[in-house]
Amino acid sequence: MDSIRDKGYSVARLTKDNLEDIAKLHKEVYDHVPAPDHYPKKYNTAYTGIEYTGFIAYNHENIPVAYYGVIPCFIQYGKEIMLAAQSADTMTHPRHRYKGMFVELSNLTFDLCRKLGIRLIFGFPNQNSYHGAVNKLGWKMTDKMDYFTIPVKGLQWESLCGKFKFLKKLYELYRQSVLKKYINPVKGVQSSAEEDGFAAVYRSKDYFQYKTYSQAQVICLDDTAIWISRKYGFMIGDIEGHNEKNFATMIEKLKGIAKKLGVRQIQFHCSPGIHLHSLFSEYCEPTPSYPALFQDFGSPIPPEKIKFTFADIDIF
Repeated sequence: MDSIRDKGYSVARLTKDNLEDIAKLHKEVYDHVPAPDHYPKKYNTAYTGIEYTGFIAYNHENIPVAYYGVIPCFIQYGKEIMLAAQSADTMTHPRHRYKGMFVELSNLTFDLCRKLGIRLIFGFPNQNSYHGAVNKLGWKMTDKMDYFTIPVKGLQWESLCGKFKFLKKLYELYRQSVLKKYINPVKGVQSSAEEDGFAAVYRSKDYFQYKTYSQAQVICLDDTAIWISRKYGFMIGDIEGHNEKNFATMIEKLKGIAKKLGVRQIQFHCSPGIHLHSLFSEYCEPTPSYPALFQDFGSPIPPEKIKFTFADIDIF
């Protein structure tokens, strides 16, 4: 099969100098301009010793038409800490699809990861890319994360405010005024999966500093710290300090906050097997969400031992 280079395209590794090309491609694919600092912060993974792990394809006019990249991080299992990476952005310009871009750029990135000492890549593909990832690139699935939604009674006016630019800004000010007395200045919480004895993304101080590109925040209810997204909706990334005794009280307090915010539900994703999964299961029936897929390049940590919460996904 001919490579995309044989079809007139060129390929370049992601660098600090061509990061802007990802933003240009993002605009063409999603009809939305990302924040100027989004991709520079997202791919600034210098704390791992590795940066800019991905490839961009260009057409003969040097216009970016496809991209695939991963985000280096660490996986911890007990005392062992291993260099890994999360599969991140996959984009192909609408006029250049079905030409093998995704597969070729993925394989180039996998080869680069091996050279850089990355022992494992994990990812959470959507329905559009799942079959290509498994059937064409050999990704292996360990399990699926589950999705929990706890309904919130009250006026659901957050979504209405999001439709109008002037109301959106006012709502954000209101949201922060509601959360102000709960906000903790820490940048994240420790992995509940790691606390339960599983392998998990290693959330070091440097990791939390890196993760600030997502603008999530931590709120505290008594002795429980909840890492939440600042995006629309009430999405929980992870929870630290939870137990059977305080969980019910925490949920009721969260529902009270969510009601003030005018959201219709509290949402959470996590891997089956962790303690939070069983606690949330008492409140609502879980539904399958993101499949957890792996590329194993000789990982000393078995992929099936790794568990995740929504905070581990790059879109949080």
